[in-house]
Amino acid sequence: MVNTFENLKLLKQDMKSKGWVIDSFYFNYKKQNYIVLVKLFEKNENFPEYALLKLEFLKENNFSDILVVYANSSKLLTDAKTLREYFGIEYSSNLGDILLQFSRELAKFIPEEVSDNKNEHQKEAMCRSLSKSDLEDPEKKYCFYVKRNPVKKDNRLGQRSPFNDNKTRLYRPSLYERLGADTNLSFCYSTDLDQEETDENIIIKWTIRKNK
Repeated sequence: MVNTFENLKLLKQDMKSKGWVIDSFYFNYKKQNYIVLVKLFEKNENFPEYALLKLEFLKENNFSDILVVYANSSKLLTDAKTLREYFGIEYSSNLGDILLQFSRELAKFIPEEVSDNKNEHQKEAMCRSLSKSDLEDPEKKYCFYVKRNPVKKDNRLGQRSPFNDNKTRLYRPSLYERLGADTNLSFCYSTDLDQEETDENIIIKWTIRKNK
């Protein structure tokens, strides 16, 4: 079987090595821009046999218009009708060839590694997905505070979620660079822009609390 989506395998390896549970890239098809979210499987997630990753296709001008499919290095694990209806692929007698052409076109856009150069649309789409996974309000984008997670019953330090981790790497990279190594810390966000604090103020307040 031809590995049309070989880059997905490389991308997954890069995501795992760099601590990303989500990535995104642009895909253009029939004059429509899509943001494609690439996601590692969550704990206890049920996924099809042989699936490699989960892909979420979002129309750039309408994030509510979404298609979620699983994929491996060979194909998208969904039926032809679903792909036709979402991407506006006309039915024809040579549909198999057309879907193969579609897959080859999609493969051209799949990166081999995570890129730090995300625009605001990509960040918003990724944040919405991360917040959903973390049971957070997706409108909470303004960091104002860091907190230490409580010690667990087995005396292990509580760890921030991978979703909170990735969100901070997206929205507050300089703050993450200074505090992110301490995985016992979680970053707190608000929906209110006026509550957002600078890196310096967050660190000063954290240092004062830590030294009490």
